[in-house]
Amino acid sequence: MTLLEAGLLLGASALVSGISTPLVAKLARTVDAVDRPNERKVSDRAGMPLLGGLAVALGCTVGLSLALQLGLEGTGQSGYFEGFLIGASLVLVIGAFDDRYGLGAPPKLLAQIAAASVVFYFGVRIEEFREPLSGIEFQLPLWLSFTVTTLWIVGVTNALNLIDGLDGEATGVGAIIALTLAIVCWQVEQPSGVVLGLVLLGALLGFLPFNFPPARIFLGDTGAYFIGFALAILALEGYQGGHRKAAVLTFAIPLLALAVPILDTLLSIYRRLRNHQPVFSADRRHMHHRLLASRGDQRPAVLALYFLTGCFCIIALSFSQLQGYTAFIFFGAVVILTFRLLRNMGVFGDDTEPPPPGTASATPESLPEKEGEQ
Repeated sequence: MTLLEAGLLLGASALVSGISTPLVAKLARTVDAVDRPNERKVSDRAGMPLLGGLAVALGCTVGLSLALQLGLEGTGQSGYFEGFLIGASLVLVIGAFDDRYGLGAPPKLLAQIAAASVVFYFGVRIEEFREPLSGIEFQLPLWLSFTVTTLWIVGVTNALNLIDGLDGEATGVGAIIALTLAIVCWQVEQPSGVVLGLVLLGALLGFLPFNFPPARIFLGDTGAYFIGFALAILALEGYQGGHRKAAVLTFAIPLLALAVPILDTLLSIYRRLRNHQPVFSADRRHMHHRLLASRGDQRPAVLALYFLTGCFCIIALSFSQLQGYTAFIFFGAVVILTFRLLRNMGVFGDDTEPPPPGTASATPESLPEKEGEQ
């Protein structure tokens, strides 16, 4: 792929996404798929249109179609893009219904498992695992491959939805991760992953001006699920390429690139289990709540999350070039520094109820739960 071809994919996806966003906002208002503020949400702007993910998905689809027309290397890979588009359509439909009618967890989870099953059928899966110390390779049985792949896809899909708590948060974080994983796929010679990463990046950049604080449209669960699903597939491409090239600790690279949403999800589960609360219950202690409390406004809080995501992504790109015991030492240092960062943010601190919002001593726990998507 030449730089001109990469620019065409990026530009076409961004252009289509940007042009279609106002139309999607109008559609959302027409079908009454709009935000309804409550005590859990950061946004108090009633009537804000949801369904923004439709514009992002349209930009991606046009970009993939252009790549096929150009005959770019990797676009002829049997079933890859077909499986992605079918699976992505499932999460888009369930997300749109959730934005309009408000669905419970079971139907959304079933749709995500179905989407993961589709891409698994088309060959996007985790089939091997290399033990990093000895280098011994293990072939996973089909049932275990399906289980691990499904857990990864469903987990990342929901992780992106959980961090979609501020204007522009999931859009910008997703764009940074998409760029990083596209570069990783280029490094490990996975051209299909490069194409998917570029069109997703372009679609998100086209949508971001409408979603950056103060937002004029929200991604909705439609967009959060689509972005999470696409990033999960993209990460699997990077993992498969790294495994084929016998890279050390290939699993660590996508984990580092997706560190912010994954950490926020794992910490939420840990926090709720520690407090004897249901895992799927809502709380007001996510990273964006703490940053919003310390920064006082959505824009600096979102920019801080962009910076944090960018740092982890730079580490992921650096990590992909390390070999031998240097990789283990570097990975251990990252784990220690991440733990220290989380302690400084207070995520392991006291979980007692804070004073009411607006008081001088308000803490992140006093802030509402989510932007408007859930």
